[in-house]
Amino acid sequence: MIDRNSSLLTARPASPPPSRRPRLSHARMYERLLASDPAWDGVFFTGVLTTGIYCLPSCKARKPKSENVRFFANVEDARAAGLRPCRKCHPDDYARGADPVLESIETLVEEMRADPAAFPDVRAVVRRSGFGSTRLFELFRIHFHATPAELLLRARIEAAKRLLATDTAPLTEVALSAGFESLSVFHEQFRSRQGLTPGTWRGLAAARSVRSLSIALPHDFALPEARRALARDRDSASERTEPDGTFVAAIRIDGAPVVVRLRFADASAHVETDSDVPGPSLHAWLVRLLGLEQDAAGFSRLARRLGLQRLVAGRPGLRILQTNTIFDGLLWSILGQQITVGFAATLRRRLTEQFGPEAGAGLRCTPDATALASLAPESLAPLQFSASKAAYVVGLAREIAEGRLDLERLAHSSATRVERTLRAVRGLGPWSVNYVMMRSLGFADCTPLGDTGLTSGLQRLFLLEQRPDADATRRLVSPFSPYRSLATAHLWLYERTSS
Repeated sequence: MIDRNSSLLTARPASPPPSRRPRLSHARMYERLLASDPAWDGVFFTGVLTTGIYCLPSCKARKPKSENVRFFANVEDARAAGLRPCRKCHPDDYARGADPVLESIETLVEEMRADPAAFPDVRAVVRRSGFGSTRLFELFRIHFHATPAELLLRARIEAAKRLLATDTAPLTEVALSAGFESLSVFHEQFRSRQGLTPGTWRGLAAARSVRSLSIALPHDFALPEARRALARDRDSASERTEPDGTFVAAIRIDGAPVVVRLRFADASAHVETDSDVPGPSLHAWLVRLLGLEQDAAGFSRLARRLGLQRLVAGRPGLRILQTNTIFDGLLWSILGQQITVGFAATLRRRLTEQFGPEAGAGLRCTPDATALASLAPESLAPLQFSASKAAYVVGLAREIAEGRLDLERLAHSSATRVERTLRAVRGLGPWSVNYVMMRSLGFADCTPLGDTGLTSGLQRLFLLEQRPDADATRRLVSPFSPYRSLATAHLWLYERTSS
């Protein structure tokens, strides 16, 4: 099989030699072909005798009949049989670790982020790409879980923030320099995504440090669900909810431990800290935590079009609250594997109490990668870590601490690059990777296959006799694309609240 122990950031493992492959029956491989399962890409290649083409198992082309399929250990064998590579899934590129289509889309997005004003509208993005409009939208959805318009808007807002922090030019000039068509559009879009006006954000950036901050919440923000999600961590060593509803957490702002107190009032979120912190960093943490940039309204419209209003009833503005850091999400994804949520929380609390730095108010920050990388896996046994879970945690920490897994780079990568990178890390399977992409990196179209809350929610929503397996889950959630992350969050709640 593919070596999942590799931790290279950008390189994909080459096709494994036949001697390392499992002995798979034709029926089993054909089953994975019908499922378009990307987990089997590189494990075998699919040849279609009637078309003369060979593909990856995940290829989205029309599925052939079983009697017309032949399976190959590698692309060389497929070519030797007289077949040619598919132009849709590019199996030869996959086999040698290259992906020119992905690389071209990533380059285009980098250009948009560097100079969004160079792209006055989506038509300019299409022209620059060299793809047709339909194909480009598909590629953006697959690789970035967003439309070109969405990514262009994000790029404009980030460019405006850079200008506001370093330039004293009038707001109109800032708006035009960032690519907005007018000051009014700039003001509206900035405030809806950042909870502040551009002028207020400029003042925040100009201040050397702050101890408090307030932002406006979207009119549809699902506040009760956000409160409940925050309150679930009240027994943690790093987070708690006080009797008046204030959420208190020990986090890191620019690497320094700090205690934050978050409360909601008057359609706003108010946060206070126990020490001076950079205003933009505190603001970025809060916007990210609350998921303010997620398109909750878009998902609600999609649910209504599908005739599934009951899924979003009472919570159309639900957002997926994000973990404090990417490492926090990675750590939780390993701790939560194959045990109850309660015991996973206990393991996290013990780990934090033992190795997390004090932040104040009786709380500690979750330990970072550097703190855990120096441990021997067996030192976690007294905390009731299994041998495998301890090895995964320490191994992950070492990958990060020693620079082989760059989380900062990961935060700005495409969804495809993130998934390939994390799947190569020992201890991270499909569920873990999709969970981190949803909860820590904010990708919009993830499905944590095998999640019991998700499958139970689907069973209730569609009145199934039993919970769906992985293939059935893929089929059932596919109509929710490109919002499968929010669909998952709603299904989690639907499973708990429906009757």
